[in-house]
This record gives sequence, structure tokens and C-alpha cells, in this order.
Amino acid sequence: MSQKLYQLANVARRMDSALPLSSLHKKGLAFGFLLMAGAVLWPSSQTAPQSQLPLATRLPIKLDINHIIAASQSTKTQFQDLVELASGATFERTIEKGDTLSGLFEKAKVDQQTMYRVLEADLNVLALDTLMPGNQISFWLNDQGELEKLSLYFHAAHQVEFVRLGDNSYEVKDIQHEGIWQKRHLNGEIKGSFYLSAKRMGLNAGQIQRVEGLLKEKLNFARELRAGDKFSVLISEQYVGGEASGQSQILGVHIQRGRKEINAYQDEEGNFYDEQGESLARAFLRVPLQRKYRQSSRFNPRRKHPVTGRVSPHNGTDFATPVGTKIIAPGDGVVTLVTKHRYAGKYVVIEHGQKYRTRYLHLSKSLVKKGQRVKRGQVIALSGKTGRITGPHLHYEFHINGRPVNPMTAKIPMASQLKGKAKREFLQLVSRRKMIMGLS
Repeated sequence: MSQKLYQLANVARRMDSALPLSSLHKKGLAFGFLLMAGAVLWPSSQTAPQSQLPLATRLPIKLDINHIIAASQSTKTQFQDLVELASGATFERTIEKGDTLSGLFEKAKVDQQTMYRVLEADLNVLALDTLMPGNQISFWLNDQGELEKLSLYFHAAHQVEFVRLGDNSYEVKDIQHEGIWQKRHLNGEIKGSFYLSAKRMGLNAGQIQRVEGLLKEKLNFARELRAGDKFSVLISEQYVGGEASGQSQILGVHIQRGRKEINAYQDEEGNFYDEQGESLARAFLRVPLQRKYRQSSRFNPRRKHPVTGRVSPHNGTDFATPVGTKIIAPGDGVVTLVTKHRYAGKYVVIEHGQKYRTRYLHLSKSLVKKGQRVKRGQVIALSGKTGRITGPHLHYEFHINGRPVNPMTAKIPMASQLKGKAKREFLQLVSRRKMIMGLS
């Protein structure tokens, strides 16, 4: 019985730390646990100790402690989510190929003007444009048929919510959970293609693509690998509330081709070098323009709207460029999105490895296509004045690990080789990673 009470107390402590409850809710929860504890300890009419009573006379309380503890630790069982689960979304759907944003709003019985107000709120995040098959969208409507809340579920570590305000505008919340990252290493041997060999060892298609992208300048995976060549990969995978988010990072890659070694290791800043500290990618340019232009609006995550007074962050840097100004890629990367937004206008997104992302808004013309690889300095677009804009300019965003930063001051890789203390620390990191990978 003391063990049961200990478990109940432990559950109470876990739920208290895991759920964002008000003081009133905490008191109610504590009272509930006191009632259960009282029921367990309530004296029997028998004089014998409770432990000596026949089984049939004991108080039959059935508690699934493990289930309660597991539920309390899960991100999806936070208090607000429990309330929403009880009420239920008015309309929810898992995104499928062919779905359109206007079609989803129509199925949810939400009018076009409301959709435009949501798109306006989305200008600082641009989350709706990134919905992919498998993601989930949920609508909450009130009794008058008005959209109170819209939720986007990308994976366990990333959700975005739009909440209706008193003036019928919407506030966007970009919710990102750090979670726990766990390391895992895989060793394999080439039998057939690298893709099939790596997949047999447990890497998924995205991870294999990142490995090939890291070493593309040093190795032709289709032609140069032979049967019997060996490889080792160290990855870090994210878990939120015990659930795999599907997000992962490559920490180290080692390929043995006969006597030749090819490798790549990620440093603490997320940049990749070979084991001697030589960069695998060329350094970034600070500004994606061929010459200097005036900054018409600076990065400001705490900017207040001049009318409403609410915080309306400016997640990029604006340059006063005439229509048709050439825009260049600040670093090597892959184009992941070329689209048009009601308020952002024509815009392009480039992924630079697994840590960096850049965005270019209000363009007059894109010169690249989705899936295209680009090099640092390559012209990718022409600036313009599309979308909701007072005058022609380029809105440029730089993201690190999914979060916007000031591209003029952020710590981004500007050199191609590590030196001094940075190199010594990196070599120590490589030594530890090689031990984990069984290469020391």
C-alpha cells in the first residue's frame, strides 16, 4: 500500500511540473489526489491490519500508474491540449497530395476573407506554405461559425497556432520544442548502391540524401564506391515527450575506400569540416546582393505595430533595391520553395545544409526552380514590389535551426578553415565522435 501511495505522490509531482496549471487547478488536482489517498487509507471495520485482510474485503481500487505517468510526460497531454481534446476540433484533416489551402478552408466552412486574415498573420512565419502530406491541420469554429483557432501540426517538435483576437485579426504562435537528442551510430559495408546499403543499416531517405550532399564535392557516390567499401554514420535524433519527432542531425560520416578515407564532422555551431578542420562548404556572404544598398528596415523581433500596439516582429532585413535588382545566393544550397503569397508576394526559400535557411520576399521574378542546387554568388532572383508593400525592396531572412536571426550580426560561417582555439576544440570533438563510431 505504501508503494501505491508513493507512486500516487510521484504522479502528482510529475503532473504538477508537466502541466501548465493555474493555482486553482493545482488545488483541485491536489484535492482529487487527497480523496484517492483517503479512500486507500480509510479504516476497515476489521481490527486486523489491512495487509492481513482477506483479498475479498480489501478496497478494490484499480490504478494504471504507468499509463498515468506516461501520459503526464507526453507533450500532447499538456493541460490546454487536454481541454481542446475534450471539446474537439470542428474540422481536422491530415494533408494529402493535391490539397490546396483554399480547398481546406472551404471544407472547414471558413470564408475567404477569414483565410486572408490568417494569411496576413502568417506573413512573419510563412508556415501555411510549408504544409506537406502527412502534416495535420485543425480548425476550431465558434457557435457563430467564426474561426477561433487554427492549428498546424508538423511533427512533435513543431506546431503553429493562429488565434482570433478581439478585432477579428489573428495572432500567430510558432511553437517549437527542443526535446531530447539521442545519438546513434551505424556501421555498414557497400553491397550494391550506397543508398540501398545505408537504408539496410537503418538510415532513412532524408538522412542518406544529407550524407551524399555533405560529401558531394569529394565523392561520386554512384561511380566511385565499390563492393566491400565501409562506412560509418553518427546521427542525433530528436524525441519530444518520448515520441520521435522525425528530426535528426548528421554528426559524423566516415567512408573507407580502400586506403582512402573520406569524412565529415559537424562542429558545435552546426558547420561541417573534415577531420583536419577544412570546411566542406564555402563560407556565406553576409548580404545576398552584388553591391551595397541602404537598409530600409532592420531585423526586430520585438517590433510593435504602430496602431494596435501588439508585438509584430520583423523577422528579416529590408534593402531598398529598385525593381529588377539581381539577388544572389549567400551560400551553397538547395531551393526548397518557389511560390507566391498574397502578402509576401513572390518568394524563394533556400536550405543551406541541415542548419541554415534563407528567404527572399517581394520578388519580381524567380530565376531558380524547386529542387535546384545553387552555388554561393549565383543569381537566383530579381527584386520587386509584389505582395503587400509600400515600395520596392528586398525582404531577406536568415534562419538558424528554424528560428529567424539578424543576418547582419548573426554568427554564421564566414571562413573556410578553423584556426587556433576553434580548431583545437574541433579536433577534440572529432576524437570523441570517432570513439563512438568505433574508428579510434
